[in-house]
Amino acid sequence: MANAKIIEQKAEVVSEIKDRFENAKSVVMFDYRGLSVAEVTELRRKLRENGADYKVYKNTLTKRALDELNINMDEYLAGPSAITFGTDELSIVKILSDFAKDHNALELKAGIVEGKVAGLEDLKRYAAIPSRDMLLTMLAAGLMGTVRDLSICLDLYSKEKEN
Repeated sequence: MANAKIIEQKAEVVSEIKDRFENAKSVVMFDYRGLSVAEVTELRRKLRENGADYKVYKNTLTKRALDELNINMDEYLAGPSAITFGTDELSIVKILSDFAKDHNALELKAGIVEGKVAGLEDLKRYAAIPSRDMLLTMLAAGLMGTVRDLSICLDLYSKEKEN
């Protein structure tokens, strides 16, 4: 029979995992095997710059926490996995996808975005979405083009009325 102290420690870890899943806007699980210490340090730095971090938990404890949250990710809990918790919906997906392009050892498994389980294909689609700043820039450029066109039309109209 397991020691009561060990059971209590495991319960605390399950509670921590559960809290992190509940409080994160997005979660991504990935396989980190094969990354060097320098690469892991670089990845952690990139994640930290965006208010995220990652942690490695035992799959059995992660499964218990996910079962308590009624989230089924059993098929993605094979082998060692690191779990990244993000403060917004897409930044960690983009960071990990970009990092995986440059470092073949990192493999995305699955994630939770907007409260829904997202497989590898879903994560690839999310990674292709432009960042918030880029979307705002595109919107501003579109609005500026419309204003420019309107000013040209008004200028031509005023010149026509003068004649």
